[in-house]
Amino acid sequence: MQTAFDASNNAPIPDCGIAVMAKASIPGRTKTRLVPPLTFDEAARCNTAFLRDIADNILAAAARSSIAGYMAFGPPDAKSFFQECLPDEIGLIEAWHPNFGDCLVAAIAQLLERGHRSAVVLNSDSPTLPTSLLAETAAMLALPGDRAVLGPAHDGGYYLLGLKSTHHYLFQDIAWSTEHVAQQTLDRAAELGLSVHILPTWYDVDDVATLRILQAELFESGSFAPELRPNHPRHTRALMESLLANPDFKDRLSFNAFRRAAE
Repeated sequence: MQTAFDASNNAPIPDCGIAVMAKASIPGRTKTRLVPPLTFDEAARCNTAFLRDIADNILAAAARSSIAGYMAFGPPDAKSFFQECLPDEIGLIEAWHPNFGDCLVAAIAQLLERGHRSAVVLNSDSPTLPTSLLAETAAMLALPGDRAVLGPAHDGGYYLLGLKSTHHYLFQDIAWSTEHVAQQTLDRAAELGLSVHILPTWYDVDDVATLRILQAELFESGSFAPELRPNHPRHTRALMESLLANPDFKDRLSFNAFRRAAE
Protein backbone atom coordinates (compact mmCIF):
# COMPACT_ATOMS: atom_id res chain seq x y z
CA MET A 1 0.00 0.00 0.00
CA GLN A 2 1.50 3.32 -1.10
CA THR A 3 1.72 6.25 1.30
CA ALA A 4 -0.07 9.44 0.22
CA PHE A 5 1.81 12.73 0.50
CA ASP A 6 0.61 16.29 0.96
CA ALA A 7 1.57 18.17 -2.22
CA SER A 8 2.00 21.43 -0.28
CA ASN A 9 4.80 20.20 1.99
CA ASN A 10 5.56 16.64 0.80
CA ALA A 11 4.65 15.29 4.25
CA PRO A 12 2.89 11.92 4.48
CA ILE A 13 -0.88 12.17 4.91
CA PRO A 14 -2.08 10.27 7.99
CA ASP A 15 -4.18 7.24 7.16
CA CYS A 16 -7.18 8.26 9.28
CA GLY A 17 -8.84 11.67 9.36
CA ILE A 18 -11.07 12.37 12.37
CA ALA A 19 -13.48 15.32 12.20
CA VAL A 20 -15.45 16.60 15.19
CA MET A 21 -18.94 17.80 14.25
CA ALA A 22 -18.56 21.18 15.89
CA LYS A 23 -20.60 24.33 16.40
CA ALA A 24 -19.15 27.66 17.46
CA SER A 25 -19.91 28.61 21.07
CA ILE A 26 -22.84 31.02 20.94
CA PRO A 27 -24.99 31.47 24.07
CA GLY A 28 -28.56 30.45 23.34
CA ARG A 29 -27.55 28.41 20.28
CA THR A 30 -24.98 25.95 21.61
CA LYS A 31 -25.49 22.96 23.97
CA THR A 32 -28.97 24.23 24.78
CA ARG A 33 -30.05 20.77 25.99
CA LEU A 34 -27.91 21.47 29.07
CA VAL A 35 -30.19 24.43 29.95
CA PRO A 36 -31.24 23.99 32.73
CA PRO A 37 -29.36 23.38 34.99
CA LEU A 38 -26.78 25.46 33.11
CA THR A 39 -27.42 28.97 31.90
CA PHE A 40 -27.01 29.67 28.18
CA ASP A 41 -23.65 31.30 28.85
CA GLU A 42 -22.43 28.35 30.92
CA ALA A 43 -23.58 25.94 28.23
CA ALA A 44 -21.61 27.86 25.60
CA ARG A 45 -18.53 27.79 27.85
CA CYS A 46 -18.98 24.03 28.18
CA ASN A 47 -19.03 23.75 24.41
CA THR A 48 -15.70 25.56 24.15
CA ALA A 49 -14.12 23.43 26.87
CA PHE A 50 -15.41 20.22 25.29
CA LEU A 51 -14.04 21.20 21.87
CA ARG A 52 -10.61 21.98 23.31
CA ASP A 53 -10.46 18.70 25.19
CA ILE A 54 -11.66 16.64 22.25
CA ALA A 55 -9.03 18.29 20.06
CA ASP A 56 -6.37 17.41 22.64
CA ASN A 57 -7.74 13.86 22.76
CA ILE A 58 -7.40 13.45 18.99
CA LEU A 59 -3.83 14.78 19.12
CA ALA A 60 -3.04 12.28 21.90
CA ALA A 61 -4.39 9.48 19.71
CA ALA A 62 -2.32 10.84 16.80
CA ALA A 63 0.81 10.37 18.89
CA ARG A 64 0.24 6.61 18.81
CA SER A 65 -1.63 6.11 15.50
CA SER A 66 -1.68 7.53 11.97
CA ILE A 67 -4.39 10.11 12.66
CA ALA A 68 -5.09 13.72 11.68
CA GLY A 69 -7.63 15.87 13.53
CA TYR A 70 -10.19 18.32 12.17
CA MET A 71 -13.21 20.34 13.17
CA ALA A 72 -16.10 20.05 10.71
CA PHE A 73 -17.53 23.37 11.74
CA GLY A 74 -20.44 25.72 11.46
CA PRO A 75 -21.90 28.20 11.01
CA PRO A 76 -19.86 29.18 7.94
CA ASP A 77 -18.79 32.56 9.36
CA ALA A 78 -17.37 30.98 12.55
CA LYS A 79 -13.94 29.97 11.25
CA SER A 80 -12.14 32.61 13.35
CA PHE A 81 -13.65 31.17 16.56
CA PHE A 82 -12.05 27.79 15.90
CA GLN A 83 -8.75 29.31 14.79
CA GLU A 84 -8.52 31.23 18.06
CA CYS A 85 -9.46 28.48 20.53
CA LEU A 86 -7.93 25.31 19.05
CA PRO A 87 -4.39 24.03 18.43
CA ASP A 88 -2.88 24.80 15.03
CA GLU A 89 -2.56 21.06 14.37
CA ILE A 90 -6.35 20.76 14.11
CA GLY A 91 -7.55 21.38 10.56
CA LEU A 92 -10.82 23.11 9.71
CA ILE A 93 -13.42 22.00 7.19
CA GLU A 94 -16.80 23.60 6.68
CA ALA A 95 -19.73 21.19 6.92
CA TRP A 96 -22.90 23.19 7.47
CA HIS A 97 -26.19 21.95 5.99
CA PRO A 98 -29.83 22.04 7.13
CA ASN A 99 -29.91 18.23 7.43
CA PHE A 100 -27.48 16.68 9.91
CA GLY A 101 -26.95 13.65 7.69
CA ASP A 102 -25.74 15.95 4.92
CA CYS A 103 -23.27 17.53 7.39
CA LEU A 104 -21.84 14.08 8.17
CA VAL A 105 -21.59 13.13 4.49
CA ALA A 106 -19.86 16.43 3.68
CA ALA A 107 -17.31 15.93 6.46
CA ILE A 108 -16.52 12.35 5.44
CA ALA A 109 -16.26 13.24 1.76
CA GLN A 110 -13.85 16.10 2.46
CA LEU A 111 -11.63 13.92 4.64
CA LEU A 112 -11.37 11.31 1.90
CA GLU A 113 -10.74 14.01 -0.71
CA ARG A 114 -7.79 15.20 1.38
CA GLY A 115 -6.12 11.85 0.88
CA HIS A 116 -6.94 10.04 4.11
CA ARG A 117 -7.66 6.36 3.58
CA SER A 118 -10.43 6.44 6.17
CA ALA A 119 -12.71 9.12 7.56
CA VAL A 120 -14.24 9.39 11.03
CA VAL A 121 -16.94 11.74 12.28
CA LEU A 122 -16.95 12.31 16.03
CA ASN A 123 -19.40 14.05 18.35
CA SER A 124 -18.58 17.16 20.37
CA ASP A 125 -20.32 16.01 23.56
CA SER A 126 -17.89 13.43 24.99
CA PRO A 127 -14.81 15.11 26.47
CA THR A 128 -13.89 12.02 28.52
CA LEU A 129 -14.06 9.56 25.61
CA PRO A 130 -11.16 7.12 26.07
CA THR A 131 -8.25 7.90 23.76
CA SER A 132 -7.87 4.16 23.24
CA LEU A 133 -11.16 4.08 21.32
CA LEU A 134 -9.85 6.58 18.78
CA ALA A 135 -6.71 4.51 18.30
CA GLU A 136 -8.82 1.35 18.01
CA THR A 137 -10.95 3.01 15.35
CA ALA A 138 -7.91 3.93 13.25
CA ALA A 139 -6.49 0.42 13.62
CA MET A 140 -9.72 -1.26 12.51
CA LEU A 141 -10.11 1.03 9.51
CA ALA A 142 -6.52 0.27 8.47
CA LEU A 143 -7.41 -3.39 7.93
CA PRO A 144 -7.92 -4.56 4.33
CA GLY A 145 -11.36 -4.38 2.76
CA ASP A 146 -14.25 -2.00 3.04
CA ARG A 147 -15.61 -1.72 6.57
CA ALA A 148 -17.09 0.66 9.14
CA VAL A 149 -16.58 1.42 12.81
CA LEU A 150 -19.48 2.58 14.97
CA GLY A 151 -19.38 3.86 18.54
CA PRO A 152 -22.89 3.60 20.03
CA ALA A 153 -23.98 6.28 22.48
CA HIS A 154 -25.93 5.49 25.63
CA ASP A 155 -28.99 7.30 24.27
CA GLY A 156 -29.33 5.23 21.09
CA GLY A 157 -27.32 7.52 18.82
CA TYR A 158 -23.66 7.16 18.04
CA TYR A 159 -20.65 9.16 19.15
CA LEU A 160 -18.41 8.00 16.30
CA LEU A 161 -18.74 6.61 12.80
CA GLY A 162 -15.73 5.65 10.71
CA LEU A 163 -15.76 4.71 7.03
CA LYS A 164 -13.40 3.97 4.15
CA SER A 165 -15.93 5.10 1.52
CA THR A 166 -18.70 7.68 1.77
CA HIS A 167 -21.67 5.24 1.63
CA HIS A 168 -24.43 7.84 1.35
CA TYR A 169 -27.07 5.20 2.12
CA LEU A 170 -25.93 5.07 5.76
CA PHE A 171 -27.28 8.61 6.21
CA GLN A 172 -30.56 8.38 4.33
CA ASP A 173 -33.91 8.41 6.15
CA ILE A 174 -32.31 8.33 9.59
CA ALA A 175 -34.41 9.62 12.51
CA TRP A 176 -31.72 12.00 13.76
CA SER A 177 -31.76 13.02 17.43
CA THR A 178 -33.72 9.91 18.42
CA GLU A 179 -32.87 6.64 20.16
CA HIS A 180 -33.09 4.84 16.79
CA VAL A 181 -30.05 6.36 15.08
CA ALA A 182 -27.44 3.69 15.84
CA GLN A 183 -29.73 0.76 15.05
CA GLN A 184 -30.98 2.34 11.83
CA THR A 185 -27.37 2.90 10.78
CA LEU A 186 -26.48 -0.71 11.52
CA ASP A 187 -29.53 -1.82 9.53
CA ARG A 188 -28.35 0.26 6.53
CA ALA A 189 -24.86 -1.24 6.83
CA ALA A 190 -26.33 -4.77 6.86
CA GLU A 191 -28.30 -3.99 3.70
CA LEU A 192 -25.06 -2.85 2.07
CA GLY A 193 -23.21 -5.95 3.26
CA LEU A 194 -20.79 -3.66 5.08
CA SER A 195 -18.81 -5.14 7.96
CA VAL A 196 -19.13 -3.03 11.14
CA HIS A 197 -16.80 -3.07 14.13
CA ILE A 198 -18.77 -1.90 17.17
CA LEU A 199 -16.92 0.00 19.89
CA PRO A 200 -17.95 0.06 23.56
CA THR A 201 -20.88 2.31 24.42
CA TRP A 202 -20.04 5.80 25.71
CA TYR A 203 -22.14 8.78 26.72
CA ASP A 204 -22.99 12.26 25.48
CA VAL A 205 -23.04 15.08 28.02
CA ASP A 206 -26.43 16.55 27.18
CA ASP A 207 -28.58 16.58 30.34
CA VAL A 208 -28.35 16.73 34.13
CA ALA A 209 -27.88 12.97 34.47
CA THR A 210 -24.86 12.93 32.18
CA LEU A 211 -23.50 16.06 33.85
CA ARG A 212 -23.46 14.02 37.05
CA ILE A 213 -21.61 11.18 35.27
CA LEU A 214 -19.08 13.72 34.01
CA GLN A 215 -18.69 15.11 37.52
CA ALA A 216 -17.99 11.61 38.87
CA GLU A 217 -15.35 10.97 36.22
CA LEU A 218 -13.66 14.30 36.84
CA PHE A 219 -13.68 14.39 40.63
CA GLU A 220 -14.56 10.94 42.00
CA SER A 221 -12.29 8.67 39.91
CA GLY A 222 -15.36 7.17 38.31
CA SER A 223 -15.76 5.85 34.79
CA PHE A 224 -18.83 5.37 32.63
CA ALA A 225 -17.33 1.99 31.68
CA PRO A 226 -15.04 0.64 34.45
CA GLU A 227 -13.02 -1.44 32.00
CA LEU A 228 -12.01 1.69 30.07
CA ARG A 229 -9.77 4.56 31.10
CA PRO A 230 -11.51 7.88 30.39
CA ASN A 231 -9.70 10.80 28.86
CA HIS A 232 -8.71 13.48 31.41
CA PRO A 233 -10.14 16.72 29.96
CA ARG A 234 -8.21 19.58 31.58
CA HIS A 235 -10.33 22.38 30.10
CA THR A 236 -13.62 20.77 31.12
CA ARG A 237 -12.27 20.01 34.58
CA ALA A 238 -11.19 23.63 35.07
CA LEU A 239 -14.59 24.88 33.96
CA MET A 240 -16.49 22.45 36.20
CA GLU A 241 -14.30 23.40 39.17
CA SER A 242 -15.19 27.05 38.64
CA LEU A 243 -18.90 26.25 38.31
CA LEU A 244 -18.99 23.97 41.34
CA ALA A 245 -17.35 26.70 43.43
CA ASN A 246 -20.60 28.61 43.05
CA PRO A 247 -23.27 27.42 45.54
CA ASP A 248 -25.96 28.55 43.12
CA PHE A 249 -24.70 26.07 40.51
CA LYS A 250 -24.70 23.22 43.04
CA ASP A 251 -28.27 24.07 43.98
CA ARG A 252 -29.35 24.14 40.34
CA LEU A 253 -27.66 20.82 39.66
CA SER A 254 -29.25 19.15 42.70
CA PHE A 255 -32.69 20.64 42.06
CA ASN A 256 -32.79 19.49 38.45
CA ALA A 257 -31.52 16.04 39.36
CA PHE A 258 -34.30 15.75 41.96
CA ARG A 259 -36.90 17.02 39.50
CA ARG A 260 -35.84 14.52 36.82
CA ALA A 261 -36.00 11.66 39.33
CA ALA A 262 -39.53 12.66 40.29
CA GLU A 263 -40.80 12.83 36.70
